[in-house]
Amino acid sequence: MTTTVIDPRARRAPLGGVSPTLAGIELRRILRNRRTMIFTLIFPVVMFLFISAQIKGADDSMGPTVIANVGAYVMVSMALYGAVMATTSAGASVSVERASGWSRQLRLTPLRPTAYVLLKVVLALVVGALATSVTFAVGELTGSAHLGAGSALLSAALIILGSLVFAAFGLFMGYLLPSENAMQFLGPVLAVLSIFGGIFSAPIDPSSTYGQIASLTPIYGLSQVAHWPLTLTTSGTHDPFDISWVINMVAWGAIFVAGAVWRFRKDTARV
Repeated sequence: MTTTVIDPRARRAPLGGVSPTLAGIELRRILRNRRTMIFTLIFPVVMFLFISAQIKGADDSMGPTVIANVGAYVMVSMALYGAVMATTSAGASVSVERASGWSRQLRLTPLRPTAYVLLKVVLALVVGALATSVTFAVGELTGSAHLGAGSALLSAALIILGSLVFAAFGLFMGYLLPSENAMQFLGPVLAVLSIFGGIFSAPIDPSSTYGQIASLTPIYGLSQVAHWPLTLTTSGTHDPFDISWVINMVAWGAIFVAGAVWRFRKDTARV
């Protein structure tokens, strides 16, 4: 009689247990959240249309040789706010799943915890891309934003990729806060961070006191990077790119990821 030894690794489900069905379910759970959709898709567009409608005449120009106009600056700001809200909400949805017992149910499946966290991050990226695309599309259709196709694509890509920092932030807060308080707490926090990060203001002077305070906030680096493509001039040059913007994003991203991993381990240890 022969005994067959089965390698435990052969029992592991592909892709860590993530399937198209699970990805579809998770995406629908996010899109069905009406509050999230309002603040990520509708609010940024309404704010963009309202603010751009107030810009008249010479105020519409960002500079004598700069291609982009103020409407483009406002559009990028509102798209960034929508993407940040979308990715944060998608990440923070784990708080509701923990309270409803969904996380415990998933632990009974072949789904690996790391794969599930990565799935949440990817879905947050998808929702952030949707929020960004809607605002940019409205800006193009209304003709309020002038920035050129290349600058628009670059700015949109930077917003989408950079918003991953806030997917990690949402996951961290989702594992840290009770389900009933997560987005009620995060909504005002993101609004305050957006104000100090420069989303709801004119370009920040880094040498000013306000600029020095703003440079320490999580949104500042992403805001500066997202608006940088708008500095393209008719001669084909941009303003200098400040590497400190990327350092700001990486530093805060590392803090949020470390916090999410810490809380995730403590949470799964109890399951």
